[in-house]
Amino acid sequence: MSGTVDAVVVGGGILGLATADALQTRLPGASVVVLEKEDVVASHQTGRNSGVIHAGLYYAPGSLKAELAVRGGARMVEFCAEHGIAHDRCGKLVVATTGDEVPRLAALADRARANGVAVTDLSPDEVREHEPHVAATAAFHVAATGRADFAGVAAALARRVVAGGGEVRTGVQAGKATRTASGWLIDTGRRPLMARFLVGCAGLHADRVARAAGQRPEARILPFRGEYLDVTGPSADLIRGLVYPVPDPRFPFLGVHLTRGLDDHVHAGPNAVFAMAREGYRWSDVSVRDMLETMAWPGTARLVGRYWRPGLDEMLRSLSRRRFVAAARRLVPDLDSADLRRAPAGVRAQAVDRRGALLDDFALIDGDRSLHVLNAPSPAATASLEIGSLIANRVATGITGIADSAGPASSAG
Repeated sequence: MSGTVDAVVVGGGILGLATADALQTRLPGASVVVLEKEDVVASHQTGRNSGVIHAGLYYAPGSLKAELAVRGGARMVEFCAEHGIAHDRCGKLVVATTGDEVPRLAALADRARANGVAVTDLSPDEVREHEPHVAATAAFHVAATGRADFAGVAAALARRVVAGGGEVRTGVQAGKATRTASGWLIDTGRRPLMARFLVGCAGLHADRVARAAGQRPEARILPFRGEYLDVTGPSADLIRGLVYPVPDPRFPFLGVHLTRGLDDHVHAGPNAVFAMAREGYRWSDVSVRDMLETMAWPGTARLVGRYWRPGLDEMLRSLSRRRFVAAARRLVPDLDSADLRRAPAGVRAQAVDRRGALLDDFALIDGDRSLHVLNAPSPAATASLEIGSLIANRVATGITGIADSAGPASSAG
């Protein structure tokens, strides 16, 4: 491609690639470029999650999360089947391990049904038919939950974008974006790129990309590292599928759960601790810039003041493998600590507003010839194809109007 392109999508994770693909479907012939700062796509949140296709049971009825997760899960399964990507619908258990959790479990089942998700209530004996080693006071089963190779999905989407005449430029970091009479001039550290429309899908750097384009989002991305343990040896044989606890309703995190992946490896986790870098996958990963930004944001102190006690519990579990194993043993008491060892971590991009509130729903910022996805945590991978279509529909009107007045974007092979 040369000259001015119709749309630039910043971010080569599953969401950015799904958006670019949806734009090409929505606007056949449109010139689309994806910019990804890493050398390969899906390097961060897309390639570092549990690989679960969520059914949509956790999210507030009527929210974008609920709507898009339910539709997105079904669409993700179809996409994987069409492109030969590893996936299944294995189902999962959500388990109450104490009597105090039973009312919360029932409320979660009601929320799931309100979202159109079928759940089956199980007695402790029925739980053992699914998972013989799980300790349960009560539970329900969600048949629609599945697993997918999300990195494989992202790679397939990248190939589709290129096959459709677009570009996926890796190793290219988007810098300042300046409004011009015809759209945007985007600094890439090389030759500037001209685009009629700018879409930000930058995950861990979503707020920075928005600010670089002149937006002033009323939230900041705070990085939460999700740490996992590999479950190996005889303990791995104690888990057949996916086993989740009843989540704490105060947080958008699901708690330590046990998952058998498509590769047959079993993981316990994640916890959720502040990372000292936006790409802080280890305690030793420290970015002074990221830490200063986090501490300077007024919502950070308010968040800590509100949730310091559970936050401290998460940190202690991060530092103590014994505590981490104890959390997993609430679900499967027979786990042997000798069979659990540290595994690679992920980092969740969580938007937090000035009041210290965790943004729960997906959040999009509309601008002048621009749209930025500010908050897209789990289940964004599950819902990525639906979110991409939503963005494409909102962007398409703008691109069409611009093209009608300015003529078609120039492109070359």
